[in-house]
Amino acid sequence: MNSLLPGKYRAVVFDLDGTLLDTLGDLAGSLNQALAEAGLPPHAKEEYRFMVGHGLETLVARALPEALRTPARARPISRRFSEIYRTRQCETTRPYDGISGMLAELARLGARLALLSNKAHPNTLEMAEHFFPGLFQVVLGLRPEVPPKPDPAGALEIARKFALSPSCFVYLGDSGVDMKTATAAGMFPVGAAWGYRPARELREAGAEKILRFPAELVDLFR
Repeated sequence: MNSLLPGKYRAVVFDLDGTLLDTLGDLAGSLNQALAEAGLPPHAKEEYRFMVGHGLETLVARALPEALRTPARARPISRRFSEIYRTRQCETTRPYDGISGMLAELARLGARLALLSNKAHPNTLEMAEHFFPGLFQVVLGLRPEVPPKPDPAGALEIARKFALSPSCFVYLGDSGVDMKTATAAGMFPVGAAWGYRPARELREAGAEKILRFPAELVDLFR
């Protein structure tokens, strides 16, 4: 309820991978399987920290040997990765410690909650419902008709759906892509230090605040 929100912020846009959920194991396992089936070398799980965040096409391109980074080579691997990942996207993926409690408290205070991901829209919807049923008023993944982050189109669409000025939003993400998206949309950019990318990247991309723990986000709404 708005009466419980004394400050300027009324809503939060969340990134998904590396912000709310630790998805790295399932992403790495799925793409490594697709690479292996194509006779290509896999990558260590930790290498994928710096490959994810820009959507499927970029992820697959970064995973391919440099000489093979062509659309014709990437396309069948992208398709196969999507098939595999859809069946195992929740195998080892879990919310980070403190995420569920933080979301519940924000909802109790009356903050409006939205999810914006460069993950494919169907996967984003499924994972939001699996891990956080009923918590988000808007869930948007990557859709063909909307450019991916850091383009602000998705974030601004959420602002319109909520009928709120972008200045009323906190944007929480774990990468430079998220901080650039927030800044371009006119939202308050907050970095998640527990995610995939280092704090330095978040600061250089425009983070106004960096959180060590999820619960710290609630303080912005009190």
